[in-house]
Amino acid sequence: SLKWKKMVKSYRSHAKVAGNPKRPFEKERLDGEMKLIGEYGLKNKRECWRVMFALSKIRSAARHLLTLEEKDPKRVFQGAALLRRMARLGLLSENEMKLDYVLGLTVAKIMERRLQTKVFKLGLAKSIHHARVLVRQGHIRVGKQIVNVPSFLVRVESEKHIDFALNSPLGGGRPGRVRRKRLNAGGGDEEDGE
Repeated sequence: SLKWKKMVKSYRSHAKVAGNPKRPFEKERLDGEMKLIGEYGLKNKRECWRVMFALSKIRSAARHLLTLEEKDPKRVFQGAALLRRMARLGLLSENEMKLDYVLGLTVAKIMERRLQTKVFKLGLAKSIHHARVLVRQGHIRVGKQIVNVPSFLVRVESEKHIDFALNSPLGGGRPGRVRRKRLNAGGGDEEDGE
């Protein structure tokens, strides 16, 4: 049976998005991860690792480009593309358009660009955890599009278009189930605990 399993190939059509830590019980790392999870209202450690993995890919790309010569066409084009992408996501400001600044990016900087964090910082939610629930339940839109992914990275131009969805009870849409039930029961228009 074991021999048969080795013969079967596994065709995985997706790449890994997070790696496991090399040392599973390193105290500083564990404490740092728990702090991140608490501060940004993450669901589990994998969400933390996913951002760290993406950051390490970005930084290794920048490191590789820095080893090339300044006038190398690969460095010119790929470097410009990388910097443009970082600027569009709001990870680098206009006066930080150098590859050296890409190496200085931190996990916290990426976490600040998440939709969940933005919803909380804009005051649409009472807490970071409330922000996650609002996003997951489809109450938040970015522009005209409802986004229900808390880890959605908000672009600079989209930042001012984050608001409640038009059909959400919070955005002036039809009242929620509990509010409707109370209105039908003749409870009037008092505040409900939603």
